[in-house]
Amino acid sequence: METNFHKSTGVSLLVGSTLAIITMILHPSGGSIEYLIKIVTPMKFAHALAILCIPFILFGFYGVSLKLLGKWKLSMLAFLIISLAFIAAMLAAIFNGLVLPSFLGEFSESFEQNLDTLELITHYSFATNKALDYVFIAGMCTAIAIYSFIIILLEQLSKWIGYLGIIILISTIIGAITGFAFTNLVGFRVFVFSIVGWILCTGASLIRSKN
Repeated sequence: METNFHKSTGVSLLVGSTLAIITMILHPSGGSIEYLIKIVTPMKFAHALAILCIPFILFGFYGVSLKLLGKWKLSMLAFLIISLAFIAAMLAAIFNGLVLPSFLGEFSESFEQNLDTLELITHYSFATNKALDYVFIAGMCTAIAIYSFIIILLEQLSKWIGYLGIIILISTIIGAITGFAFTNLVGFRVFVFSIVGWILCTGASLIRSKN
């Protein structure tokens, strides 16, 4: 039964990662108020997929956490941190991907008359989204660092996955020091794809693992 649980949570990681990849591919680029109003439907669909992938990924990491439990139980700390990170991601998707498009859509016929107000609200929404992105990025890096060190020490999953996680962490730190913009669309995609790649590898290793 334990092996079946590991397989089901591993598959859940693969499903969630696939949904995250589709989300980033479909995610529209930013633009003017007029452009945002035109892409209301694609924005809602992409962010709905982003929200949908979260429970799959968290269920998968619940399995990873139990697999890496150990005597110090630090994997549960990593699970709590990664849950916080995905709560931030969910809030960003709701505010910037569902609430904002719905609000802008109501002004599709009169956006020019309300342009100043709409721009102010849009800037506020983007600022909120940036803050939530920072929480997501910091939380993911911290959680992956903990998971990676445990993987290397316990060897319950493929050891190279732990080293890959450390490489991603170091690369993110270097990017932050050198001023790489993780919160714009290109920078966020680079970060998400690297994280998703690590999650896919972790899920595959979890499926193949034995008690």
